[in-house]
Amino acid sequence: MSRCPARSLRAALRSRLGSVFVVAVASSAVLVPATAGAATGPAEDRALQRRIDRLVGERGGPPGIIALLRDGRKTRVFRAGAADLATGRRPRATDHMRIASTAKAFSGAVALSLVDRGRLGLDDTLRERLPQLPGAWGKVTLRQLLNHTSGLPDYSQAPGFTAVLAADPRHHFDSRHLLDYVADEPLRFSPGSRYAYSNSDNIAVALMAEAVTGTPYERLLRRLVDRPLRLRDTSLPQGYRLPEPYLHGYDMSDPDSPQDVSEVLGASGAWASGGIVSTPADMTRFIRGYAPGALYGRNVLREQRRWIAGASEPAGPGRNTAGLGIFRYATRCGVVLGHTGNFPGYTQLVAATPDGQRSLTFSATSQISGTGDPPRLERLRAVQEDFVCALLRGGR
Repeated sequence: MSRCPARSLRAALRSRLGSVFVVAVASSAVLVPATAGAATGPAEDRALQRRIDRLVGERGGPPGIIALLRDGRKTRVFRAGAADLATGRRPRATDHMRIASTAKAFSGAVALSLVDRGRLGLDDTLRERLPQLPGAWGKVTLRQLLNHTSGLPDYSQAPGFTAVLAADPRHHFDSRHLLDYVADEPLRFSPGSRYAYSNSDNIAVALMAEAVTGTPYERLLRRLVDRPLRLRDTSLPQGYRLPEPYLHGYDMSDPDSPQDVSEVLGASGAWASGGIVSTPADMTRFIRGYAPGALYGRNVLREQRRWIAGASEPAGPGRNTAGLGIFRYATRCGVVLGHTGNFPGYTQLVAATPDGQRSLTFSATSQISGTGDPPRLERLRAVQEDFVCALLRGGR
């Protein structure tokens, strides 16, 4: 294993940056760790432990995995591999990490909270709320942004954006002008006519929230999401540093020489689409509040759960359908609601039952995507489905 500075990774990153950002509740819980080779504990726990041990043990597999199964006031913690290959330290629920596109659920939470308060409407358009954006995008609604049917071109795939990242992975972008990279491009399709996952959608959602409140998105996150759900270790930074301690994320392109990419990229280029830093413990609190709609009323929740064809990126376990800032994962054992995420060094899943009583937070310390390694993603999804089944059986 070796850790290398940003400049030595530029060549490896250059060919992958086009997809970097695309394939990007109580503190008194009883923590019951499940460790490899444990002689005690349910047979199901031992089987789940073997599954993540195998993923970590694969050639090119993620160096570390931590999964939290929460049922009521009890949390079962499963860990495999290391949080830091340099020290061998085990992953912990309080380790910081990049949550990748699960940050889109946070922008969904902000927007839907403002809808509930009457500050935004789901049918509000970009022309009404953000008239400075291209006129050709004007008919796009907040609803279409939240369920990825807007047709907005994805700024993270724009040649200008990827060229800047290739030259300087830690470049400090003006997050509120990320859409400038695609401002001269037309919509990809008529708004509402089909589904296409786009990082531009959530940048526009955050800008709409700022426009109607006159408040920075970071402050809205703290006021509308972090405080109500008691998230203590969640932030939206602009730089590349991670708070200590953190789960180190790795590039496994060369399995014989994993590269620590935890702090290679700055967060400003992802912002509301994937820049949040959190911990497995905080993400568990978040999804247990977000999935059942604890931040807004029943009318908004009903609109959020109008499911359409569409998968998260990467795809979550089972059959995926899309709502407003949330996805429905129909597994062989039942349904959970949540979001996935992908960022260099990290692959994330947060999911909960529709009532929020049972939840799963699953974090792996390498980027596993359908474009980069489809077979490994399918194995990961199968393991995640096993965890969902254990979660749902635990409540019966």
